[in-house]
Amino acid sequence: MGCVTTAHTRARDRGGEPAREARERCGACLPRHREGVTSTVTEQTSPSDIRDAGSPEQEPTPESQPASLEPSAASHTPDVALQADTTAGVPARDDVEPPAAAQAPVDTAAEPPAEEPQAPVDTAAVPPAEEPQAPVDSAAVPPAEEPQAPVDSAAVPPAEEPQAPVDSAAEPPAEEPQAPAEPQATVDTPVEPPADEPQAPEEPQASADTTPAAAGPEAVGARPTPRPRPMPRPAPLPHTPAAAAPVAPAAPPVDARDAAEAAAWGRVDDDGTVWVREATGERMVGQYTGADREEALGFYVRRFLDLQAQVALFEARLPQLAAKEIDQTLTTLTEALQEPTAVGDIDGLRARLERLTAAADERRAQAAAERESAKAQAVAERTAIVEQAEKIAAQDPSRTQWKQSGERLRNLLDSWKNAQRNGPRLDRPTEDSLWKRFSHARTAFDRHRRQYFSELDASQAQVKSAKEQLIARAEELSTSTDWARTAIAYRQLMDDWKAAGRAARKDDDALWARFRAAQQSFFDARSAQNAEVDAEYGENLKVKLALLEEAEKLVPVTDVKAAKAALRPLQDKWDAAGKVPRNDVQRVEGRMRAVEQAVRDAEQAAWHKTDPEKKARAEGAAAQLEASIKALEADLAKARDTGDDTQIAEAQAALDARRAWLDQVQRTARD
Repeated sequence: MGCVTTAHTRARDRGGEPAREARERCGACLPRHREGVTSTVTEQTSPSDIRDAGSPEQEPTPESQPASLEPSAASHTPDVALQADTTAGVPARDDVEPPAAAQAPVDTAAEPPAEEPQAPVDTAAVPPAEEPQAPVDSAAVPPAEEPQAPVDSAAVPPAEEPQAPVDSAAEPPAEEPQAPAEPQATVDTPVEPPADEPQAPEEPQASADTTPAAAGPEAVGARPTPRPRPMPRPAPLPHTPAAAAPVAPAAPPVDARDAAEAAAWGRVDDDGTVWVREATGERMVGQYTGADREEALGFYVRRFLDLQAQVALFEARLPQLAAKEIDQTLTTLTEALQEPTAVGDIDGLRARLERLTAAADERRAQAAAERESAKAQAVAERTAIVEQAEKIAAQDPSRTQWKQSGERLRNLLDSWKNAQRNGPRLDRPTEDSLWKRFSHARTAFDRHRRQYFSELDASQAQVKSAKEQLIARAEELSTSTDWARTAIAYRQLMDDWKAAGRAARKDDDALWARFRAAQQSFFDARSAQNAEVDAEYGENLKVKLALLEEAEKLVPVTDVKAAKAALRPLQDKWDAAGKVPRNDVQRVEGRMRAVEQAVRDAEQAAWHKTDPEKKARAEGAAAQLEASIKALEADLAKARDTGDDTQIAEAQAALDARRAWLDQVQRTARD
């Protein structure tokens, strides 16, 4: 059959011609394709198969309702016509299955749609009687004048692989039925034929496109027409199989009790229309033709159970959700429950959502309180960071440990960034105010540090200049031979060095090395000179040591006059002996001074004993005490005569004291 369908297929496979333009080109010959399909099915299908396929009145005709066709059926009709032409021109083979089984429509799944997702397969795989019609939603019908785009289908593989992957995207009926007029995304889904069903006959060339199951009833119910003449078969196009898409996960198991309770709220008409009972009356939710009532009702029950599961999940997660997520979820669920295409207790589910709305208001208030509490805590933490930074910046620059303080400020900045990144967001005025304080503290710290080190550099430069002057003076004195005065000058230079302060560590160490070298040069020269002098004074030391031995024999002094007479010639010889080595001066001079001091002490003690004034004072005091003792003895005698014990005791005590005083005075006078 000459048609642009082949060109359309080539353009689609090569990506050269847009799909919409090809559809428009193919629209003119669509009736001829349908006629070809009718002729082919009439010739190759037995009357019993036609009866099993169902009544044609259950499927709207293309002329009256083109929009109610399945997208896959509308898109594959031209390809079916092409297949009819190519099949008609090929003689039947004895080693394949009968033609009736080869031209049977497709069954979307081996099991009912409620248990397994629908997967399009080769048109010759399953008999037409088991093909359920796609559900029709009452609210989703696109304009009838827009034709559906043909769906890309994979070529039939060689005879050893009769089943070929077909591009189709029908979602699993257990989860979401597709409206007949809605376009479906294509998915390459390889389907294995059931074990108990006959295999499709082998094709000489695997180039014909497959026809979806929805075209089966329409083709069977059409008026028979003469078979078209065989046309030249187009050359097979190179086709690259599309990558297999991931298989959709199986539908979750449905609780039978929940499904039964939900099914009690709906019913199904004879024409497959599904109704749900609500408080305002019955409402049509969709149409599921070509299937039994239990399957049609179960499809929309599963939709209700999905909505119920979403509401239950929202109820379980409500205590942990934020206000924004609560609002988004409530909006989504409210829109989904306005007029849902589902069968179940819709009013009860709406009431449950209303109760959750009230609970959501409480959760919003709680979340707002938690947010305010977290914000207050974040403000306190940020304020603590700022206060620590201000405390560091307020330190005395002269006593600040700059390295440790700078490290603490960097850690505080990291803490600020971490709180800003991971903590709750603060309002702009509060955050700006705290950041300005923190930034001002860091700026003040940096300013104080720069100022301190600038002043330190200037001070160290002055210290360096002063010490260089001291070094110049020390280097001038390093060659002096005036040992005594130069030593005094070096002591003064050392005091000035200490008072000058410290320069930079590196500079100060170098300056001290130069100053110390100048001093050492002078003191080394003096030490060498003293060594020469000490060598000359060695004999003098021997003489003085001999004189010390004679002088120390006079101690202890027993006769002052004899000791003084013996010491005088020894002192003359001592002076005549001369100087001794520098290191022995204090030792020998100290021993001689000790002998001289002992003689002076003995002379002083002898003089005190013979002092006439002292003797006269002692004799006068003794005379007075003797007179007082006589008077007290007379008083004691009178007291004894009177017998007064008190007077006797007082007179006796006074008499004893005077006698003790007299004894001491007489002993002093004798010494």
